Amino acid sequence: MNNVIFEEIILLLTLAVVAIALLKRFRIAPILAYLLVGILVSPNALGLISDNQDVRFIAEFGVVFLMFTVGLEFSLDRLITLRKEVLGLGGAQVILTALLAGTIDWYFSRNIQEAIVVGGIIALSSTAIVIKQLSEQLELNSRHGHLAVSILIFQDLAVIPLLIIIPTFAAQESVHLTPDLWPFLKSGIILLIMLAIGHWILRPLLRVIAHSRSAELFTLSVLLIALSAAWATHEAGLSLALGSFIAGMMLSETEYRHQIEVDIRPFQDILLGLFFITVGMLLNINSLLSQLHWIILVTVLLLTLKTIITSLLCYLFGAPAGVSFRTGLVLSQGGEFGFAILTLAATYQVIPPQTMQIVLSAIILSMMVTPWLINNNGRWAKSLFHTSYLSNRENIARQIAQSAQGLSEHIIICGYGRIGQNISRFIEEETQQSIALDLDSKRIQEAQDAGELVVYGDPTHGEILKAAGILKAKVLVITIKDTATAKKIIEKARTFRNDIPVLVRTLDETEMDDLYESGATDVIPESLESSIIMASHLLIHLDVPLNAITRDIAHARKDRYQFLRGYYPGEEATHVQSGHISEHMHTIVLYPGARAIGMKIGELNLDGRNIVFTALRRGGIRGKEPTPDVVLKENDVLVMYAKPEDLEYMRVELLTGHYPPVS
Repeated sequence: MNNVIFEEIILLLTLAVVAIALLKRFRIAPILAYLLVGILVSPNALGLISDNQDVRFIAEFGVVFLMFTVGLEFSLDRLITLRKEVLGLGGAQVILTALLAGTIDWYFSRNIQEAIVVGGIIALSSTAIVIKQLSEQLELNSRHGHLAVSILIFQDLAVIPLLIIIPTFAAQESVHLTPDLWPFLKSGIILLIMLAIGHWILRPLLRVIAHSRSAELFTLSVLLIALSAAWATHEAGLSLALGSFIAGMMLSETEYRHQIEVDIRPFQDILLGLFFITVGMLLNINSLLSQLHWIILVTVLLLTLKTIITSLLCYLFGAPAGVSFRTGLVLSQGGEFGFAILTLAATYQVIPPQTMQIVLSAIILSMMVTPWLINNNGRWAKSLFHTSYLSNRENIARQIAQSAQGLSEHIIICGYGRIGQNISRFIEEETQQSIALDLDSKRIQEAQDAGELVVYGDPTHGEILKAAGILKAKVLVITIKDTATAKKIIEKARTFRNDIPVLVRTLDETEMDDLYESGATDVIPESLESSIIMASHLLIHLDVPLNAITRDIAHARKDRYQFLRGYYPGEEATHVQSGHISEHMHTIVLYPGARAIGMKIGELNLDGRNIVFTALRRGGIRGKEPTPDVVLKENDVLVMYAKPEDLEYMRVELLTGHYPPVS
């Protein structure tokens, strides 16, 4: 790398930092900041950067690492669980959208290769923007969020055939409607060979490396695996990204998947940012004005047709009209994988420059309006499909009422995350009754498998609280950390009863007064309670009398933490460390054929891991803390507590036992 290239990369990174910092104030996704930087510095605009192939080559590794993380997320178990949504709904969305978009392109171009590529590009949506925006709006685990994620999974998988077929288009002298099957056959052979290598060589090797307890060695090994796989497929005449995806698949079933994802994230983010900058550099500002009418038309058609197709398919697959419309709106834009396919197609000259400029501009424009569309999806859907939402809410309320039948003097827990689950265990210890409301379908299913009374329902709606038995409940507990949501729940609860105690969890003291004014009985700020607990332990070590400690704690809480409020933040970080992976609960069902059936719990190979079996459910009866001599039976549900990678190890150990201990 010469000094010119080095200086250009420094300039690109500097401008990217400035652009992200400025656009963050307007809640605009970083992807758009990278694209904007690329547009500005391109030879067709300010001309600060030449169209350098070395920069493009480095940036291409952003896609390599992105596909590697997609491969890590690809789980056969998850695909089987969501087969209707992923394979059925996702497959239908990609195929129909690609057919329609490809047909329109073919009508103008009369080029079947171009039509296939353009159709595939238009069918894809932005995983990065959609997931980020839905997470910020607390909609990722909602019904439309669940459908959107399922479709995005298939879209990510649909990139693979395009990565295979585009290089073959460039080698063909003539256009054939019948596809050449050899590239797919060759990819299948490579996939099988690499998966065999991953299963028989890489997994045991990775376990040995992990046992060395060297973070540097582990990270370097992961990078070597990803890049070697990319090199192998590239040498076979396929794309770099395909090899990295296969490498991710090889490692997705190991117990180190979560740690690998954390280690690879910094490389992915930086290189992917460079990739988006180079995509922005592809835009020719000078030629856009003459094609502006086509760009606007394609953008409008892209947003409209994708919304209509996705909405109709969701409705046909059984989703309510409002939820279907929200899903279509959320997935209406073009995606980052569209950029990857577009640049690959341009490299192999499958798409003419004029078409590439129009499609590229349309994708960028659609992504620019996406945050606004997703932010308003709920309001628009509820105004258009008010009856549908009311009908669905009534059905949910009936199901909750059936689950809560017979409950009286019970506790209602709103939000069944870590704090909600811990509270329910204390309630269980005191032989009290409780019902929890949550919107995370996976969490609800696991809790229900473990025999816990957790139901799907949005407690911000009065009919849901009423169905949960708020008229007969003893206490209402709100563990949801979003203050606006908590205030809505309090408001609805107070319309039914002014006398019920309402306990609310909050992160710190900043929202306490607002919550009290909304009607909360007690507000428990996590940061201040942690301070109190730690201070009480300290005072014990200082030989302060217990009655004095109890008095001071009672005074702090009675005074609503007044003397603890306010602190000197200094240069405190405002973000959560992405590398921190905490323990959590998980359930595993021993389906017929599972390896652990007939074994005692004490005979299971824990490999020295900190795995705690907290409960065993058998025949609808839930027993706490099973002893080591309990023999596991078919359809038993084991509830355990450990770190994600240890839970993944235990899942494989219980079901197949493919991980032999390292001697």
